[in-house]
Amino acid sequence: MMVSKWWSGLRTVVERPISLLCQSSEFHTIQAIPRECTGSRIAARDRAQGRIPAVVFAQNLLDKNPHNRTLSKKQILTTERKQIKSILDSVELPFFCSTRFPLQIRAGSGSSVLLESGTVLPLKIHRDEESGNILNLVFVWADEGMELKVDVPVVLKGEENCPGLKKGGYLNRIRTSLKYLCPAEHIPPKIDVDVSNLDIGDRVFMRDVEVHPSLKLLSKNENMPICKIVATSLEIPEPAKE
Repeated sequence: MMVSKWWSGLRTVVERPISLLCQSSEFHTIQAIPRECTGSRIAARDRAQGRIPAVVFAQNLLDKNPHNRTLSKKQILTTERKQIKSILDSVELPFFCSTRFPLQIRAGSGSSVLLESGTVLPLKIHRDEESGNILNLVFVWADEGMELKVDVPVVLKGEENCPGLKKGGYLNRIRTSLKYLCPAEHIPPKIDVDVSNLDIGDRVFMRDVEVHPSLKLLSKNENMPICKIVATSLEIPEPAKE
């Protein structure tokens, strides 16, 4: 198949901010209270009371170069387990860690005193290996104007119409996410990749993805494929002639 034939039909786009994912995040303002003490015993007590220990800080604190680290409003917090579960049921993984949420830090559980507020991006969810229960959460500040490194999930769509799959091919999912340097206000919850026009042997490369011009792909090689339609059977060679 000619490249121009399938390329004209290829539509690889980023889910826009009007998506249901972003809409759902607007209805979830994470409520948290400060933690004065830390440690395994304190954390276990918080979990027994239906709370999840959490921390929020500036992402550049993770920079390997100490000169790039700046003082930030690091906060040691706890959140309500029921609320976090409700958010995860609504947004679902892995989109939770590419979706911004408003955060309100209250003086105490049920208090009307607001100590601080802002917008955060979930960075990590630590779970118990056996039970799967959330042990703690890590957030980074994601207020407008900040730049963050984000792993944006890749979602493949159009498999039911893919010519290569109808011929018996196999969809090889090479990358499940792409890392971008994003202004906080332009972080896409996900990237939709349309495979409905791919034939056997066709690929979608990182360079094919259309994103907001302010996003910078953090990859050394943008020619790496995201997915490929591969054949599932090998040609049987003809027997050698005597």
